Formats: sequence, C-alpha cells, structure tokens
Amino acid sequence: MSGERVYDRRVAVRLEDTLISGYTRLAAETPRRRIDVELRILDVLFAMIFGLLLLPAVAVIAIATLASDGRPVLYRGERVGRHGRFFTIAKFRTLRHDAEERLGPFLGDELVRRTEVEYTRLGRWLKASQLDEIPQLWNVLRGDMSFVGPRPIRPRFFAELAGDLPAYWQRLVVRPGLTGLAQMRRGYETSMAEKLAHDLEWIADRSMPLYLRTLVATGWRVLRQTVGRG
Repeated sequence: MSGERVYDRRVAVRLEDTLISGYTRLAAETPRRRIDVELRILDVLFAMIFGLLLLPAVAVIAIATLASDGRPVLYRGERVGRHGRFFTIAKFRTLRHDAEERLGPFLGDELVRRTEVEYTRLGRWLKASQLDEIPQLWNVLRGDMSFVGPRPIRPRFFAELAGDLPAYWQRLVVRPGLTGLAQMRRGYETSMAEKLAHDLEWIADRSMPLYLRTLVATGWRVLRQTVGRG
C-alpha cells in the first residue's frame, strides 16, 4: 500500500494537541496498577519467543507478497496508543495499491464492506488467518502495543469516536493490543459501541488469567482459520 497519508499531517498535529490537552491528561491521571508491569513482562517474553519462531513464516510471506503483488511488502500507518501517543503500526500488506486512499473516509460496517473488494488474493488469506499482523510483534517489543488490549485506531477516527462515545477516551489508559476481548468474542464487524463495552471490560478487569485466556482463544482461532483457508 502507498505510504501516502489519507489526511494532512497538520490535521494530525491538531488532533494530537487535543489528545494531549484533554484525553491524554485523563488517561495519564488514572492510577497505575501492578498488573500492568506484570503484563508488560509477559508481552516482552512472548514477543521474543513468537518473533523467533515465526521468522521462517515472515520470510515466506514476504517473498509470496513480492511475487504476487510487488512492493511494498509492509503497510505502515499512524495509530493512537497509550496516553494518546502516536505510533506507526506495521502489517503485511493485504490490500491493493492505493486502497487506503479509497477507504480512508470510512469506518465500521461500511469500511468492512468496502474493504472486501480491495483484498489481494494472498491478502485475503493473510487477513482471515491474522498472519498479516506478525510484524506488530515489533510494536509489542517497543512498548507501543500489548498482546491484549483495545485494537489501535487511526487518529482521525479516534477524535470522531471520542466525541460520539463519552467513555472512548478510557481506551488510552492501556496499550492497544494485537487482539482483544471484542475480537475474540464477536469479530471485526461488531459495532463500535459494543467493541467499546468489551474494551472497557478489559481495562477494568485486566489480569494475567484473562490475558492468557484471550491469547489461547486467539491462537486457537488463528490456527483454525489458517488451516481452513490454506
């Protein structure tokens, strides 16, 4: 996918200023919990283990993407992280060239519907199996993300949803995740309000058992989808 932004950087800067002055302050003032340190240790440990185990898969996917649809192999996009900090997320590219420009204005069910026609042949399988998200292990190692948490969202959509859903800012209390309760229970086509309810449950009840159960359930789902689509 093209690296070109679908919104002006000056707009992103203004959004970032809003986050810093408002939502970021609220999130930063939320009392820290010991469990966050424990989960961070697990994040680093698992990211290193899975990163090494999946190196052969990374090479195969990269070569297959180059052979089937050319460059770039990776998609990079800006997302809002913990305490409102912006970071760059990485994924294996699953959509046709310049798809982000065509999909940029859409969110929710409309985005899901329009995305269906943008997948490359390999990309559809990568997305269904969630193997496109392997590069995000680097984001976990860096501390941008966790294995479990609310899915990261683009800055422009965060600003919109924070206005529509008053509790949406609470997603900034924790790191965004590779997977989360909403994805594990209901999938990607759930409404934003329902996803938020699951995200808030994780934020309130986050614990090592819930973290591990979510990882195991996600791993089992990925395995079934990978084999089923293979």
